[in-house]
Amino acid sequence: SGSMSPYADALLRFAHAAARSGGRDVEVFSAGTRLTRLTRELRHRDPDAAMAAATAAIPDWSGGTRLGEELKEFLDRFGQRGLARGAIVVIASDGWERGDAALLGEQMARLHRLAHRVVWANPHKARPGYEPLTAGMAAALPHVDDFTSGHSLAALEELARIVAGTAGKGSAHA
Repeated sequence: SGSMSPYADALLRFAHAAARSGGRDVEVFSAGTRLTRLTRELRHRDPDAAMAAATAAIPDWSGGTRLGEELKEFLDRFGQRGLARGAIVVIASDGWERGDAALLGEQMARLHRLAHRVVWANPHKARPGYEPLTAGMAAALPHVDDFTSGHSLAALEELARIVAGTAGKGSAHA
């Protein structure tokens, strides 16, 4: 979404590194107003080629976020077939939901039941005084195991540690 644009390049590069190093166990999707699978694009060896391919593949780059609808589509298409089952799922979003926040909460509960762990990286979490008060974030948060910021290199390193399992489940990382 447009509100995530300042963080998009760093987050895509993080996803590229995960896709390149995680083998066939790593899948990457973009969820804006449409669900777009980016795994193939992000497996390019050259990071710049991967970024260009991923950017070209996303039809709704700054089109807002209907995360509840896109999460439902993901779970309907891929969740029961195993992509989410037992997985560590990372969602990078500021929680600004243009769709139905109740649907987002329902789908997050569904995801949480399937996944081993749900990690949410919200760049705004690092801001002084931040509270997750947007309807989307408030609906999602009860179904999140780790809530981290993902706004800087240090935060992305912490996100990598969380995913690797070196940070404890249920922790609230900054």
